[in-house]
Amino acid sequence: MSILQYFFILSFTFLNCTSSKPQLELIRGNNFELRIAPKQKAVLILFPCFPCDIENTKTEAKFLKDLDQEGITTLLLGVNHKLYLTELEKIEISNQLDSIFENNNLKNENIFIGGFSSGGNIAFLLANHLLETKNNVKPSGVFAVDAPLDLEALYNGAKKDVKNNIHPDAVAEGNFIIELFEREMGIPNENIEAYKAYSPYLISCNSTKNLKSLTQVKTRFYCEPDLDWQLKNRQRSYEDLNAHKMEMTYLALKKTGSIRTEFIVTTNRGYRANGDRHPHSWNIVERESLVAWMLERGN
Repeated sequence: MSILQYFFILSFTFLNCTSSKPQLELIRGNNFELRIAPKQKAVLILFPCFPCDIENTKTEAKFLKDLDQEGITTLLLGVNHKLYLTELEKIEISNQLDSIFENNNLKNENIFIGGFSSGGNIAFLLANHLLETKNNVKPSGVFAVDAPLDLEALYNGAKKDVKNNIHPDAVAEGNFIIELFEREMGIPNENIEAYKAYSPYLISCNSTKNLKSLTQVKTRFYCEPDLDWQLKNRQRSYEDLNAHKMEMTYLALKKTGSIRTEFIVTTNRGYRANGDRHPHSWNIVERESLVAWMLERGN
């Protein structure tokens, strides 16, 4: 065999092996990015925080790296600037998911929905709606990452942040929330029904309207209540934090009948992608635990 023939056979073998390896499929569409795992075992749908977008989720949620190698298809949605969903918005997003799954031949099984901050509110509201309406995209589990699940408590916390005037970011966010909620829902003690309708859970009146269907599936609540950081930077107690709202929601779910709900408290995991310490972060989610939770079946 000549040297030329040898290299020809070697090159053909290499190319043949390379082409036979399953490849990740990346699809970008209207306000979504889909990464299809070659051998799909699960689908993870994620919602960003209020001012964030798909690129922010990709940058901040480090657990996304190489999830396709675990057999997990990821669908990142750009649905933002929302702390709650109207009934029409639930239908619109449900229809969008149906189209994405159908057009890309995704399996309607082992589907998980998660969100960070306000995205956690959206994830819980949408998951409950999908289960309630028996949609084809039926979640097996849903999780929220440091989400303000009780909108009445969020409104009251915003009032407190503005009054305390400790940090300009907290004051600006507080003023924004107060103005938004009063314009769209009114003041809680004058229109509590709107807060019941739009909150995943309302502590003051134990409103579980938007949790009932979630007893059928696995749920997780991630938080990092670093009280030293909160006291120093925001002068907040535990009752002021999203962690408290999430713990109360978790307990309400348990009382409603859920036996597959988890309240996960982390320590020193909250760092932004730029290295800044902040307990309000995507990265309090631990990758190996999340993957194991998604891939276990019949639990």
